Order: sequence, then C-alpha cells, then structure tokens
Amino acid sequence: MAGGREDKTLRKIAASFEPLAEVATSGGVAMEVGPFSHACAHVSVLFGCLGIAFKFAEKDYVSKVDDLIEASKSITTLNDMIELDIQQDCVRQGGSHTRNLLRVKRGVDMVRVLFEEIIKSDGNSLKDAASVAYEKVFAPHHGWAIRKAVAAGMYALPSKSQLLKRLNEDEGSAKVEMQSFVRTSGPVIQYIEELFNSRQLGIDW
Repeated sequence: MAGGREDKTLRKIAASFEPLAEVATSGGVAMEVGPFSHACAHVSVLFGCLGIAFKFAEKDYVSKVDDLIEASKSITTLNDMIELDIQQDCVRQGGSHTRNLLRVKRGVDMVRVLFEEIIKSDGNSLKDAASVAYEKVFAPHHGWAIRKAVAAGMYALPSKSQLLKRLNEDEGSAKVEMQSFVRTSGPVIQYIEELFNSRQLGIDW
C-alpha cells in the first residue's frame, strides 16, 4: 500500500488530538496554541471531502485555524490568548482570536458528532449522520438562509464508501481512527468550553 498508516488523513487527525487530550485531562497543564491549532488544521481536510454541503464550514474553519496558527507565533497558551483579548476588550469582535477559537472548537465538535453517527450507522449514506452533526452543532448559530442551503447540499454529500476512498481508508481502519478521535476530542472540547465558561464568556455566540 502506498503510504503508511501514519500518512493517512484520519490517522493524522486522531494522532494529533491524543497529546491534546492528555493536556486537557491533566488538571493543571495549560494547552498551547501551537499544538492545538496545528491539530485542528488536519481536520480541515475532512471538511473538503464532504462536498458543497459543508463548503461554508471549510472556508470559515480554515481561515480561523490559520489565524490561531499565526497567533501561536507570539502567544503561548490558549489561556493567555483569551486573557489578552479580555484585556483589550475585543473578545466578541469579528476576527478576535477568542472568537475564532470558539468557531474552531465548533468545527471540531461537528466532526466529533459526525464520526459518532457514522460509527453507529449502517448503510452507505452519510446524509443522516451529517444532518445530525449539523443540527446539533452548527444549526443553532445559523440563520434560515444558511440552514436551507446546507439542507439542499446534503443531497450532494459523498457516500460513505466514496468518503473512505477519498481518505484512503477501508471501513475497519476508518472506524478505529474515528473512535480514537471521538475519544480524544471530547476532553479537548470540554477544556476549551471551560476556558470560556470559567470567565463567564459563554459559548453560544
């Protein structure tokens, strides 16, 4: 087989979140912006494989991950990054690192729920899994026009077999990596939500 297991997209996604999960569950170690943003960059490939339904998410997600990668050159931890925005009174301003972090967290959460649904589902369609993930994570923050466009785009989703082919995976290997990402991304998402909630910033904006 061309390329080893380490070269595959799902393996890269799953592996990059393993050390982040260790930090998230350590009970004291601060998560760094660099490792977090670079791990999230691996996830963007998956949005690109989902077709037009998630094109809006891909563009939005990639631009915000890029901002966090740039921020990591001068800011060490996610905690410091949020505190800096609080000091500058720009937390909710468009383009702020904190606002972008919240949007990136949402993208990671969408993929987590998508993987959960794919693992549970039988058959070759991704429509139900993708619809559940969208409704749980993105839909509450979107207006009617975007929700309608996404619903229409769901009919252009690749099949599960097409997605796995694009990712160079078979069903068995994909399930292992998806389960790994679901397991490791959960604590990371909770860690970030706690950064917001502990400062009374909220996460529903």
